[in-house]
Parts: sequence; C-alpha cells; structure tokens
Amino acid sequence: MPADGFRGVVDDMLSRCRFWCAVLLSSALVVGCQSRPARASKPSAEQASISAARTGGMDRSAEKAAQAHAHYAAAVVHEMNDETEAALEDYFKAAFEDPGDEGLVLEVSRRFIQNKQPEKALELLNRAALEPNASGAIFARLGIVYGQLGKTEQAITAGRTAIKRSPDSLAGYQNLFVNYLQAKQEQEALKVLDEAAKQTNVDDEYLIGLSELYLSFGTQAPSQKDKINAKALAVLNRAEKFNPANPSLRLKLAEAYNSAGNTEKAAELYLELLKKLPDLPMIRERIHAKLAGIYLRGSDHKRAVEQLQAIVREDPTNPEAYYYLGYIAYTEKKPAEAADYFSKTILLNPDFPDPYYELALSQINLNQCDEALDTLDKARKKFPQNYTLELCAGLAYYRKKDYRQAVGHYTAAEVIAKATDPSKLDEQFYFQLGATYERLGELTQAEQYFEKSLKLAPDSAEAQNYLGYMWAEHDTKLDKARELIEKAVKSEPKNAAYLDSLGWVLFKLRQPKEALGYILKAVELSEEPDATLFDHLGDVYAALNEGDKAREAWTKSLAVEPNDEIRKKLGSPPGK
Repeated sequence: MPADGFRGVVDDMLSRCRFWCAVLLSSALVVGCQSRPARASKPSAEQASISAARTGGMDRSAEKAAQAHAHYAAAVVHEMNDETEAALEDYFKAAFEDPGDEGLVLEVSRRFIQNKQPEKALELLNRAALEPNASGAIFARLGIVYGQLGKTEQAITAGRTAIKRSPDSLAGYQNLFVNYLQAKQEQEALKVLDEAAKQTNVDDEYLIGLSELYLSFGTQAPSQKDKINAKALAVLNRAEKFNPANPSLRLKLAEAYNSAGNTEKAAELYLELLKKLPDLPMIRERIHAKLAGIYLRGSDHKRAVEQLQAIVREDPTNPEAYYYLGYIAYTEKKPAEAADYFSKTILLNPDFPDPYYELALSQINLNQCDEALDTLDKARKKFPQNYTLELCAGLAYYRKKDYRQAVGHYTAAEVIAKATDPSKLDEQFYFQLGATYERLGELTQAEQYFEKSLKLAPDSAEAQNYLGYMWAEHDTKLDKARELIEKAVKSEPKNAAYLDSLGWVLFKLRQPKEALGYILKAVELSEEPDATLFDHLGDVYAALNEGDKAREAWTKSLAVEPNDEIRKKLGSPPGK
C-alpha cells in the first residue's frame, strides 16, 4: 500500500478509536452515576424498571458499536499485513454490526464491489437500507450493486428511492441513468437527466457532474448530440454563475465546456487556471495541451504554437508537443522548422512511426531527397511495410526524377492499400501515379490513371488540366483536351498554368489568334517568369507571323532556362 494510503487508513482507524472510546467512556459514566447512593427518596418499582431497561439498551448499543470498531481495527491490521480475505471478513463484520454508520457501510460495500463480491455488498446495503433514516446514498449504492448483478428492475427501484430520499444528490440520478442505459432505454435515461436538471437547491459540483452525464449520453446517441450539448451548456452556465473557487472544479468546468462545444469559454477558463496554478506542472501541461487542441481545431496556429511551446519549456522531453509543432510548421510551408521538430520527436520517441513519414515529406520539400530516403529506410527497419512508407518513398524518387523507382513504390503502396484500406486510393494518389507515368512517356498508363482520378473526383481542375495538356502536347484527342482544360479554367479562371494549357490546345487546334489572349493572360498572372510560357507565346506569335515578338518571347524563355530547342528556333547554335 502506498505511504499516503497507509496514513489515511491509520488516521481513519485512530479517528474511529477516539470516537468509540468517547462513547464507551460516556456510557461508563452514566452507569457509574446511577450506581451511586441516591440522595432522593427511593424510586418506585416502575421507575426502576424503566431505568434498567434504558441502561441495558445503552449497554447493548455501545457493546455493538465497540464490536463493530474492533472488527474494523482488526481489518485494518489484516490489510496492513496483505491478508486481503481476512481483512474483508472483518470489514464485513464491522459494517454488519453497525448498519446505521452509513460512511462505514458505503466504504465496506465499495471494497466488496472492487473485489468482485457484489453479493456481500448487497447484503450489507440491504441491512443498512432497513434503517429508518437511511439516506439516498445507501440506495444509490444499492442500485449500483443490483445493476452489476443484472437485476435491472431492482436497480431502477433503488435509484428512484435514492432520488426520493436525497433529491439534491446527483448519485441517485447518475445510477438510475446508468441502469436505464444498460437496459437500452435511452429516452428514459434522458428523462432522468432532465429531472435532475430541474432541481434548484443544488451546487456547482452537482451541476458540473450533471453536465458530464449529458455529454456522456451525447457520445452514445450521436444523432441527438446537438440537442444534448445544448442541455449540457445550459447546466454549465448555471454552474458557472457559482464562480467555483476550487481549481479542480474549475478545471472540470472548463473541460465540460470544451466537450460541449463552447471552446471560447473553455479557453477563457483554461487561461485563468494557468495563472492560478503556477506550481502544478502536470496540471499546467494538461491545460496547455487542451488549449493547443482548441486552437488547432480552430486553425488558430499562432496561439496553438504558444501553448505547445509552453509545454516544451516546462517539459523539453515531450514528443507529442514537438510533433504538433512540426505539423503546424509543415502546414504553414515551413519545411525546415517542420523537419527540426519531427527530428526531435523521433529522438524522444523512436517507436512512434508517423514522425518518420512527416520528416521525410519535409525533407522532400527541402529537396533533400537522399536524406528523406535515409529517414524512410530507418522507418522500414523499425516498422512493418505500409502504404504511407511506400507512398513517401515514391514521392522522394519522383522529386529525384527517378520515375521508374517512383512507380515501383507507388505500385507497392497501391497493393497494400487494396488489401488493408482501399479508401486511401483517392484521386490524389491516382493523379500522382498518372503524372509519374507521363514523365516516363508511358502515355497509355498515364491516361488510365488520370481517368481513374477524374472518376473519383470529376471536378478536379488539376487532373482535368494535366490530362488535357498531356493530350495537347502529344497532338492527340485535341477536342477532348480542350473540353477538359476549359472546365479547369472555368473552375480557376486566374490560374496561369490552366490559361496557358487552354492557349496551347487552341494553338494545336490551329487557332493561334484565339490562343494568344489566354497565353498573354497566363504570362501576366504568373508569379515569376516561366520559360514554358514564353516558349508558347513565341510559338503563337510565330504562327501569327509576328517574328519580332516571337523572337522576343523566345529570348525571355532562354533567359529563364537554357533550352537547345528554343535556340534552334532563334537560329542560334546549340549551347550558345
């Protein structure tokens, strides 16, 4: 038994010893006084009989109480000696001897429930329930035991009695609620919570606990979640008016608000708690994590980073915080920062697979493809072959322009996904596979995968443009190519790449006049000079017999990127 638990048991035992010693001493004093010679006249026979009866009753009551405590003390000693069965036997005798001591009965019944002996707990609780002033707590516990024994009807009856005896105690409602849920009577369970919500003479702890029950119901009845969350929030707003000072209760209040969907209020309470709990690092870390979760869900990356950085300041060995910092940096297109955070995550928790793949993707974005493949090799040695591993390897080889290797890894990823999770084979996967085959010059395969991608996402402008441009570039299916690219341009009318594709397919259809406007617009909208755009513009001007403008455009293309084909158009020797 842990030291604190031991002290608690001993303190409880000493407290009970002091109480019962006081009772016995009081009883002895009463008896002693009555044994002294009386100064008044001799009592009548009837008075003597009554006095004797009362004294005997006190003796029996005190004797039973003393016996109960003796058993309790013996049970504590047995427990200290790890004699569990003997301890439980004496605990049982203690509660059985004194069923009016509800604290004792509840404590001992809890022990039997924890030791999977509900029948023993039931015997004690039924005896205590016969006491004239038995409280709702006894019947609430009785409901728990009946529920464990599968006696639903008796459990519900006990729950109803608990509520009747103690309507301002949540325990009765809670146990009745659970029993109705176990009996699959969801609407009856909800009625119990609504009945509990009608109570007015209750405190903040009761209301926060009730909100948690509502939220628990919401998770089990997702179709009613919005309605249930509204009920939970109404109860929480009542609790919040008490302005609970207890930090533990305020933390519960914040977490309930968070679960019910009022993240703004939850964040406000969490931030208040951070100011009031400077010396509780574990609690603070938990609060920082909750706040980070709220801000991440709301895409408030700035404040999420503040909370995550607070976590790593207080605990520099927290891998999860580094992982989410890496995730934010990656989504904000800061691959160098992301790579640093993911590297720290792996260092602190090398058995967590996701950071390896995230690190590899960050390295690919940094054009560190060999480093990315090295990271993936480390993952390959630690974890089973999987879809993500093969996909990342394919992306690394694609960036290295080793398209044959890329296709091999994409194909492996496809086989794994078909066997484990076909939903991963989405339009983006097939788009990437189509693009890789196109780079290999295997146009039939490329077309097949682009069409798979479009089947999954018919409105994908990216796939429409790529397939249309591929056809245009190879002078095939030009009418279909134009149709696809026009759809892409309609979706994104200011996309320079799509405008260039439309101009190019029109050029291939021998409509240079119509093509010119689209390509000029593409050049205008392009964020930086693009060699292909200027090359296309030069070809269109040449087709329109505007030689000077054609040469100007081709010259600009060469300034961006050397190209022997364009030099030939300008009449320059290759390489010059």
